[in-house]
Amino acid sequence: MGINGIGTEGGPAAWYGARRTQQNAAGKNFAEQVNNIPAEKGYTVFMKTDDMLYSGGNGSGLSFYIKYAEGSTEDDPTVIAKGIDENGEEFEQTIHINRINPKSATIVEMRALEAYIGVDKNGGLSSLPPETGMMGLRDRTDFMDMFRGQIRDMKLLGQSGAAAYYQYSMQAYWNFLYRKM
Repeated sequence: MGINGIGTEGGPAAWYGARRTQQNAAGKNFAEQVNNIPAEKGYTVFMKTDDMLYSGGNGSGLSFYIKYAEGSTEDDPTVIAKGIDENGEEFEQTIHINRINPKSATIVEMRALEAYIGVDKNGGLSSLPPETGMMGLRDRTDFMDMFRGQIRDMKLLGQSGAAAYYQYSMQAYWNFLYRKM
C-alpha cells in the first residue's frame, strides 16, 4: 500500500506492509519490550463450566477459576481458586468469603467476592476498575481507593454513566463490608 507524503502534493510515497517481527540489538521484539513478557510465554485459559463461580485472568498472565469448596456453608461460604500465576506456576487457594476485606485484597479474593455477592458486571467482564489488569496473584491493594480514583477519573472525562457504574460497584462492596460488622 502506498501513501503520498504529508504536506506536498505528489510527495514521496511511503510503503507500509506486513513484515516478519524484527529484533532489536538486545534480541527482543516489540511485544517483549513493551510488555516485558517473553514472546514464547503462553497463557492458560480455563473454560468456564456450570460449577464455576468465575473463570478468567488478566494481562499479567494470571489465569484461574473459582468453585465452591466442599465444606462451604451459608455461615462460612468458602471457595477454592485454582490456576496459573503470572510466573507460570500452578496455585490453589482456599478463600473464606467472610474474611475478604476489599480495603486490602488480592485480585483473586475480589473475583471470588464479586461472584459470591453477584455484582452486576454491566454487560462486561468485570465490576472492578481497569487498574486490576496487571495485578499478580499475591498483590494486595485497597480496592475502595481504586474505585474512588476510577470514579474521579470518569467524572473528569465527562463519562457520567461509567462514573455511576463504578459508584454502584463500589457500593456493593461497601454493603458487604457493613454486613460483616
